[in-house]
Amino acid sequence: MSKTFTRAEVAKHNTEDSVWFIIDSKVYDVTDFVDAHPGGESVLRQVAGQDATVAFYNLHRHEVLSKYEDLCIGTLEGEKPQVVTPKPGDLSTVPYAEPLWLTPVYKSPYYNESHRRLQKAMRIFTDTYITPEAQAREADGKRISQELVDRMSEKGLLHMRLGPGKHLHGVNLLDGAVKGEEFDYFHDLIMSQEGVRSNARGFQDGQLAGMVIGLPCVMNYMKDQQRKKAIMDEVFSGKKYMCLAITEAFAGSDVAGLRTTATKTPDGKHYIVNGTKKWITNGVFSDYFITGVKTDKGLSVLIIERGEGVETKPIKTSYSTAAGTAYITFDNVKVPAENLLGEENKGIYVILSNFNHERWTMACASIRQCRTVVEECLKWSHQRIVFGKRLIEQPVIRQKLAKMIALVEANQSWLETITYQMNHMPYKQQAQHLGGPIGLLKMSITRAAHEIADEAVQIFGGRGLTQSGMGRVVEMFHRTYKFDAILGGAEEVLADLGVRQAMRQMPNAKL
Repeated sequence: MSKTFTRAEVAKHNTEDSVWFIIDSKVYDVTDFVDAHPGGESVLRQVAGQDATVAFYNLHRHEVLSKYEDLCIGTLEGEKPQVVTPKPGDLSTVPYAEPLWLTPVYKSPYYNESHRRLQKAMRIFTDTYITPEAQAREADGKRISQELVDRMSEKGLLHMRLGPGKHLHGVNLLDGAVKGEEFDYFHDLIMSQEGVRSNARGFQDGQLAGMVIGLPCVMNYMKDQQRKKAIMDEVFSGKKYMCLAITEAFAGSDVAGLRTTATKTPDGKHYIVNGTKKWITNGVFSDYFITGVKTDKGLSVLIIERGEGVETKPIKTSYSTAAGTAYITFDNVKVPAENLLGEENKGIYVILSNFNHERWTMACASIRQCRTVVEECLKWSHQRIVFGKRLIEQPVIRQKLAKMIALVEANQSWLETITYQMNHMPYKQQAQHLGGPIGLLKMSITRAAHEIADEAVQIFGGRGLTQSGMGRVVEMFHRTYKFDAILGGAEEVLADLGVRQAMRQMPNAKL
């Protein structure tokens, strides 16, 4: 692309046999492409010999130019491209596209240099390895590749997704971006928020979300230490997959209503498990199922291995089957008694133990996706020409953007406040004091997502309802944001939890 041309030279190529045009100071020869253009031949001929920059960005995302870079034959003499082309790892310069702590002019008391190193390393990893596969798998519905899982394992990503703890000590975390011993909940927040920037909601859960919510039950409640280590090693190495199998058609947020049973054999050496589970993330390809069951006097949790009597079937939901969402049948499955996690009939404590972290990670991810949608809307409203002027020049559009930005920034700030408390409370205190606030935070964020999804579609119009092209990110978000409002506890249940926890602290105060 070393050749340079004048605008007058380009203008000559507007004939039947030669079609050139300009996009952002770059010259494109599409003569041999006009017949193959997905939008038809006439669209290209209408701009032949002209500067098509405005017309192009009214119809296409900037990334399209990378796909057809072989059609670029040079640049305009004395001119340079003006549109920003991000490289892997780059921060966005669009206002509010990044949390304030990543915006150069702002300061934060929460983040240090290790957080910034991790953010940079994780963004490069996501842009380079996760996003390309995420987009492909979201479209074709296939599960995450073993190659990507192996790469994530090698760089310590699987370990980091479970949050701070001894499981990180001595592990190579993104080539030394952070030491396992110093990894805190703000590092955890960064992992959650950077990891979802691929904008592929089904793949996001297919990226071993089942491990994130299932493996802590093994780490914290399995009595056989040798077996526990073996299972952790298998899962962290990516050789085995795991899911949390609690929800049933009969019981979602109502965990006590489970109907799957586990009956002990007369010799007490095994449980016989019968029942079904529904909407189990990663269940289609899991090897281990952390399963909630009814025992003789209450609820218990067993780790069940895939084998005889265990059958999984995919469930089609609003997002991609890359998530591996499953309907699971347990038919007279024989499970060793030592596979009991925690105490028999006290499994509710095992199930509840990871709810705070699960809900918090979902809050981290959801508000980051909201921020991405804000960025998309800011870009689109500045480049879309309607009624002879840019969308951003319409006061009603600016009002929508103001509302979206305020919702994102307020909820990110609340998230960081709670994260700070998590860093300064031992686990027992977190369980005692943060269950309600985290529930309210998740509810607030998913309510914000509802408002942001609605406004974004209005800004994008028909493109916000189209799975490809300019509005693909908004369409994906609008179609899938409800997953975070349901999974991990429905909004209404979590809102009630937050208020009831506050009621327990209520003094005898009067107006």
